[in-house]
Amino acid sequence: MTREGRIGRVERTTKETSVVVEIDLDGTGTVDVATGVGFFDHMLDQLGRHGLFDLTVKTDGDLHIDTHHTIEDTALALGAAFRQALGDKVGIYRFGNCTVPLDESLAQVTVDLSGRPYLVHTEPENMAPMIGAYDTTMTRHIFESFVAQAQVALHIHVPYGRNAHHIVECQFKALARALRYASERDPRAAGILPSTKGAL
Repeated sequence: MTREGRIGRVERTTKETSVVVEIDLDGTGTVDVATGVGFFDHMLDQLGRHGLFDLTVKTDGDLHIDTHHTIEDTALALGAAFRQALGDKVGIYRFGNCTVPLDESLAQVTVDLSGRPYLVHTEPENMAPMIGAYDTTMTRHIFESFVAQAQVALHIHVPYGRNAHHIVECQFKALARALRYASERDPRAAGILPSTKGAL
């Protein structure tokens, strides 16, 4: 446990993958990631560094088939670890948003750590189908998988962009910042759960 104890650790093993994810929400952006999918590793690195989360991800998947199971199961484990790290959510801001440009591309991300999974995701059509070994249609599925396990409402909108690498990367950078802002503790709300329902 850290000084504040906001750590999540999830081990997920199936016939297709073996995944270990650990995240510290109160870290410094130290990242150690290895999934076997280079561009996905790069995106997870952006998530940790820009969110100031200490993030460790180790995935051994059936890459001889394709990258789908590896990416999907990693995203599921990441969402579960994030939810675990949030704990009781007392004193957090709960809501976060960030807009990030990356050259010609722009991503707008808003998150509510609501306890209810919901995803709205839009990005430019006719993107290049691959970035290295990364299937660009997996970007939405990563967020679907993360949301399902993290139990958050997530809205991601990329109104324009041309380069597929930039389009995907600005989404992860904006998500990192939005999650950071939403999960940080509000000094004016110590001991208060940010919900009129009494539960998140």
